Amino acid sequence: MTAPTVTLADVEAAARRLEGRVVRTPCLHSRTLSAIVGCEVWLKFENLQFTASFKERGALNRLAQLTDAERARGVLAVSAGNHAQGVALHAQRLGIPATIVMPRFTPSVKVEATRAFGPRIVLEGDTLEDARAHGLALARDEGLVFVHPYEDPAVIAGQGTIALEMLDEVPELDTLVIAVGGGGLVAGIAVAAHGRRPGLEVIGVQTERYPAMYDAFHGTVHPQGTGTIAEGIAVGLPGDINVRLARELVADVVLVTEGEIEHAIVALLEIEKTVAEGAGAAGLAALLTDRARFAGRRVGLVLCGGNIDPLLLAAIVRREMVRSGRLARLRIEIRDRPGALAAITTELARAGANIEEIQHQRIFGAMSAERAAVEVIVQTRGEAHVAEILAGLEVAGLPAVRF
Repeated sequence: MTAPTVTLADVEAAARRLEGRVVRTPCLHSRTLSAIVGCEVWLKFENLQFTASFKERGALNRLAQLTDAERARGVLAVSAGNHAQGVALHAQRLGIPATIVMPRFTPSVKVEATRAFGPRIVLEGDTLEDARAHGLALARDEGLVFVHPYEDPAVIAGQGTIALEMLDEVPELDTLVIAVGGGGLVAGIAVAAHGRRPGLEVIGVQTERYPAMYDAFHGTVHPQGTGTIAEGIAVGLPGDINVRLARELVADVVLVTEGEIEHAIVALLEIEKTVAEGAGAAGLAALLTDRARFAGRRVGLVLCGGNIDPLLLAAIVRREMVRSGRLARLRIEIRDRPGALAAITTELARAGANIEEIQHQRIFGAMSAERAAVEVIVQTRGEAHVAEILAGLEVAGLPAVRF
């Protein structure tokens, strides 16, 4: 049997099916990011799809090719996030009964967002693999069409339509940097990009905590399976079709750390005023991490999703503020007497530091009874400002340590 594959003609046919049914998202040049990373950067805002993810494209292309009999039987998908919403949305639009199997741990906000599109929701299994096993069995028992999130030529072709749109708008692109989980996105984009522009370079990006495609590409073996903020690309085993296409058409696959992804999320929020989930920021993380590799190039990035928990986003922003010195925690030991605390706050105000939190500790610790420790968290303008604050406290007789 001939192994299934995907061609440029498949992607172009998918584009015709999707026209007017998904958002043709903007692909915009970023002057600021270009200056920071030393290459010309264009951003494809797939986080502006209705479900805030590119996954709609592949899901719709698959559903649009069902036979009348298959539509009547209905479809089933297994997902804890973006694929679930993409299938549910377009099944509803096409009048196709849909069942979505989600792990029991799936956050309720994602469950309810999917439920809003009217599918039957089945919560089963403690892991995504458990849910997938249950979903496959349910699809077999009930005769439902299983819609795979990435190991399906129709899904891969649908994702590839992103590259067609990018090259239509910015034909001068010479490099595309694409997040990789199961590989459907990078495979589809590589097929489309090389079909239109054979010399264009496609580079995949994975979180170092889930490097399955990296290992398949490089012949290495890395541990995987720990938690990641890039849960959209936390895939333990990429699709066989996608691995084969990546080996043929992708120039390289690189890894980025959790901290690098966090930095990229905040950069997109601050500079582009757009929200990207961990997977959506992975491409920018690669540019920020290895600027020399991309110097002088014309690079396209896909912000492939914007579904991130607000509490997680808030924590990431604050962690990045600490890394950049815009939040600093200081400890100052003082004589425990009237006016000592006021002297600290007066000096911090003079230095332009805004006090966010302060704790005056007299009891705990190994200090003598006449001493007290003041721990203070201050908002600053960055590392240089922190150094000024510490120097000012020293001159005022209030030596501080940063911790």
